[in-house]
Amino acid sequence: MTKQRCYIALGSNLAEPLEQLKQALRALNTLPDTHLTAVSSFYCSKPLGPQDQPDFINAVAAVETALLPLELLDQLQNIERQQGRVRQRRWGERTLDLDILLYGDNIINSERLTVPHYDMHNREFVIVPLYEIAADLMLPNGEALAQYHAQFVPHGMIKLDGK
Repeated sequence: MTKQRCYIALGSNLAEPLEQLKQALRALNTLPDTHLTAVSSFYCSKPLGPQDQPDFINAVAAVETALLPLELLDQLQNIERQQGRVRQRRWGERTLDLDILLYGDNIINSERLTVPHYDMHNREFVIVPLYEIAADLMLPNGEALAQYHAQFVPHGMIKLDGK
């Protein structure tokens, strides 16, 4: 099967978030028929939902994968579970969140998966790190990622040293 370039958002705000992301990146690179090709810087951001939780550490990774979209989703959810993810409340705290942002140029609307990610264009903690590793990216709707990035300049996140 032909490999697809996919972009995955990573986020954590529990149980040593920086280590959670580093462990998740190692796990991504061990997925079958998948190779990690790029990783953005890590960013500290305020929670999207309830504000009575710690700040998040976020990043975006690019992978080349031969996994089908739902196979990739299953693998990502398995990584989340292995790292102690428990779904407590919408937009709540978590040890790890892995979201498929883009799967090649595909548009997917299924019960389990929506790609491009339904709200990525409104999320600074997604667009800024994605732009860092794919500034020339064209989205499946024909729009340039740069258009979305422009609304977040300057952005309100703290860029962390090291990956």
